[in-house]
Amino acid sequence: MSAGLPVFRYHPDPLASGSIRASTEKCACCHRGTGWIYTATFYTAQEVDGSFCPWCIADGSAAERFEGEFIDAYGLGGISDEALKEVAHRTPGFHAWQDPHWLVHCDDATAFLGEVGYTELVAHPDALDHLRLDLRMSGWHDAAELEHFLTHLGKGASAMLFRCTVCGTHLAYVDVS
Repeated sequence: MSAGLPVFRYHPDPLASGSIRASTEKCACCHRGTGWIYTATFYTAQEVDGSFCPWCIADGSAAERFEGEFIDAYGLGGISDEALKEVAHRTPGFHAWQDPHWLVHCDDATAFLGEVGYTELVAHPDALDHLRLDLRMSGWHDAAELEHFLTHLGKGASAMLFRCTVCGTHLAYVDVS
């Protein structure tokens, strides 16, 4: 990540994921042009005119001022209130075809590493195994069809890759266009 940007425990490289990009746009919260702007989801009932700089995300001021969340906190059960607040209010979300959601492991939120295809996923066999199990549990009973689907990730469907912040295990879920 670029020097000088805030560090996000649960989204360690928001530049690589495309959630933050270089921009001359001014922040909707602090009204400063910091050279960087957030590009992904923000959930609020309020009208927001523009996007946020990474610093207003990191310190929670954007979420507080606009009473919103950067990720839908549904599904983040079993983690501490502090971790939940950090992910929802002080961590950049990410782009996804479906509603993005955060994975949990070892009673903590995981770190989002990015959207990947099969080639990248193979480097993380624990994530691939997790994905196979998850897909079998959701109804993929034909092993050949499942493997065909997985080997074609990156072509109309991709995987969202995460790493456990406690034990280092990689996990993933499928996002389909």
